[in-house]
Amino acid sequence: MYENLNDPIDMHKEIKLYGGSGNPELANKIADVLHLPLSGLKLEKFANGEIYARFTESIRGDEVFFIQTLAGANVNDLVMETLIVADAASRASAANFTVVLPHYAYARQDRKAAGREPITARLVANLLEAAGVDRVITLDLHSGQIQGFFDIPVTHLTALYLFGDYFKTKNFDWNNTVVVSPDMGRAKVAKRLSDYLGCEVAIAHKSRPKHNAAEVMGVIGNIVGKTCIINDDMIDTGGTLVGSINKLKEMGAGDIYISATHGIFSGPAIERLENAPIVECVVTDAIPCAVANTPGSKIKQISVAGELADAIAHVYLNESVSDVFGGNSAM
Repeated sequence: MYENLNDPIDMHKEIKLYGGSGNPELANKIADVLHLPLSGLKLEKFANGEIYARFTESIRGDEVFFIQTLAGANVNDLVMETLIVADAASRASAANFTVVLPHYAYARQDRKAAGREPITARLVANLLEAAGVDRVITLDLHSGQIQGFFDIPVTHLTALYLFGDYFKTKNFDWNNTVVVSPDMGRAKVAKRLSDYLGCEVAIAHKSRPKHNAAEVMGVIGNIVGKTCIINDDMIDTGGTLVGSINKLKEMGAGDIYISATHGIFSGPAIERLENAPIVECVVTDAIPCAVANTPGSKIKQISVAGELADAIAHVYLNESVSDVFGGNSAM
């Protein structure tokens, strides 16, 4: 309690950064860019698997940012961990709690494609809000309309131009290169990437008889003899993608490169891609991948730490990383 009520009260909100269990490597990279410590959060499990979270330092009146990738074999635990940390922050009187989700779980079910189905993308949004999340920063949602499921601010980032900058370092003949949309739904994104690279665009037309299965029926555009860059938001089992690659090869495609923001890589996905007729498969570090960038692997990984750090800086003071923290956004 203040001894002298006439003394001015410091109303400056301190920024606090914490990482979850989903992607500690990325959380540490973001902390390095921001020149902030990444500590003060205790995460444990009880013997029966229930999650325990406690902030070991005061966050009263602070701007709290929690970095959590919702992907992997324990995705459901990671969702619960995020909700529990949000509740802990709310009860610890944080000024605002922002969750940074490099990958947003359950995003593929964003509408009722058939009767008696859930809309899990909306369900997760409701859960986050109910737990006390004040803002979401996320990356390449499966569909843009998921932002509308929230009644809180959503900062929706894209890794598209990071991929563009990566491919610009290649010695491609851009007059003989084409960005291929894997389906009609990604056509606008493919066009943005092709405009950024200064090359043509093509669209694969697919039929999808069931989940994790699709077949290329045809391609709109010229791919014969050309370097093809297939861009998607995620790779799960890789079965559909490898089938598309083989079909493009049958149609006369030249070298094939894959780029996807989220390398989920379930089941045999990595083995399928390593054996596929591609030059590289480039993903971001939004989801951990043990084999990425290892000698001989076709799986390459680029970092989104700079882009996410810059978004955190903009939320905190509406400034860039260099303006606020004197760092480099690495964008």
